[in-house]
Amino acid sequence: MKWNLLVILVYFLSFQLIAQKSNIEKSGDFLSVALPVAAYATTQIWRDDQKPGWRFAAAIGTSTILTHSLKRIVNKKRPNGGSYSFPSGHTSSAFTGAAFIQKRHGWKAGIPAFLVASYVGWTRIYANKHDYWDLLGGSIIGIGSAYLFAKPYNKNKIDLSFYKSDKYYILGLNYRFAVKNSIAKGNYP
Repeated sequence: MKWNLLVILVYFLSFQLIAQKSNIEKSGDFLSVALPVAAYATTQIWRDDQKPGWRFAAAIGTSTILTHSLKRIVNKKRPNGGSYSFPSGHTSSAFTGAAFIQKRHGWKAGIPAFLVASYVGWTRIYANKHDYWDLLGGSIIGIGSAYLFAKPYNKNKIDLSFYKSDKYYILGLNYRFAVKNSIAKGNYP
């Protein structure tokens, strides 16, 4: 459980959030971190046997390493004159979180997450830090990294049911489990 806190701490510290010019830009900074943290939180709330915390750590790690490596290799000038514009790190981070949520929990959760990630991208253009190519690069890296590691959530294996008739109360408990093909075909060890 200690590594869970370490992942969050390292991720927060990796962003150097400094005072910005506008509340819009600040909101983009905040959401670029909050969205991946929310994606990670879902791995702790809705657990299954696929090690989702490690999968998320691999996805965000891959996204961060690719993004910051490309920034140094390409060294594209920012619209405001700064360096290291391509790809957008904020957008990469936000889209990693959004795509991880979508892949793990479906489009019902993914659409709002992608809207938030798109807003983060827009704030980067609004702040004159990136152009659309930077956002496209960041979103492709973020989505690709998440899709590489995320697996759909394996819903509960336990079902509980209750039935009441005139004379009886019935409580049902079902547990689903996978059976190896050899056993299912009648080939017992």
